[in-house]
Amino acid sequence: MDTEKKVIFSGIQPSGDLTLGNYLGAIKNWVRLQEDYDCYFCVVDLHAITVKQVPKDLRRRTLEVLSIYIAAGINPEKATLFIQSHVPSHSEASWLLTCNSYIGELGRMTQYKDKSKKMGDSINAGLFVYPVLMAADILLYNADLVPVGKDQKQHLELARDIAERFNKAYSPTFTIPEGYIPPAGAKIMDLQDPTKKMSKSTDNPNGCILIMDSPEVIRKKVSRAVTDSIGIVNYTEDQPGVQNLINIICAIKNISPEEVVKSYEGKGYADLKKDAAEIIIAELSPLQEKVKGLLDNKEYLESIYKKGAEKANYISQKTLRKMQKKIGFIPR
Repeated sequence: MDTEKKVIFSGIQPSGDLTLGNYLGAIKNWVRLQEDYDCYFCVVDLHAITVKQVPKDLRRRTLEVLSIYIAAGINPEKATLFIQSHVPSHSEASWLLTCNSYIGELGRMTQYKDKSKKMGDSINAGLFVYPVLMAADILLYNADLVPVGKDQKQHLELARDIAERFNKAYSPTFTIPEGYIPPAGAKIMDLQDPTKKMSKSTDNPNGCILIMDSPEVIRKKVSRAVTDSIGIVNYTEDQPGVQNLINIICAIKNISPEEVVKSYEGKGYADLKKDAAEIIIAELSPLQEKVKGLLDNKEYLESIYKKGAEKANYISQKTLRKMQKKIGFIPR
């Protein structure tokens, strides 16, 4: 007898162009997860508007992120792909959970504290409460597992706290989600500052490779990657820049750091950079072609996100109705 698959929820904001870090650290792992789990992969456009967006850019990026999911190998027949704002229960559940959250716990979120230091009183309220929306995203689907990086662990803990509080106040309603750390999760760092994670919001455009970067741009960025004065290709904490390039090669070619180091005996950083650039280009070029083809086929994309939203609506509405009933709302 088949046992029911565990549920996984994850999403990426269309707030900037996606990077090689997003692809190797998250999306590539999602492709593997769809085989063994019931996966909901979302383009979280509601989260994106916590920072001012240019409307036409937000629309373009939303479809681009969806296209990248599909081009990378996420199969809409196996996983549920949808756009967050197309499923109203996310916003509704978020308000119900906001009323079960505390200002103190939201104020302790590291990302909010960092941003409020920079922005002061002019920080928008969305940046304060968005971890509650993130909790709603996860809890609506009774997700068992949530793939999380280090920077989102705190938000997952909050989602667990909110779920436990609601369950205690109103009787068991939500599954308490666990963090999912992929067995070979690639952590890709900034090329200009290898102590920081590669991010689409970086100040230095040379620090991150975008999924849609051209081969010329990729070669240029990798050639400028920060290394060190040691001059020997080795995989050690003392050489974070070199270590990062090796991690990129390992994640793409599915080989060990030791194998990479061995192949560069007697060679220098110029060889490593040249090869790393070509390996990245070989990985991204076919993906870019598929993305362009998908973006030219708006009808197909529409059929995918509409079908995904229908399923996501059906599942999430069931949870939302439970929440409303338990809180004491009259059914509509």
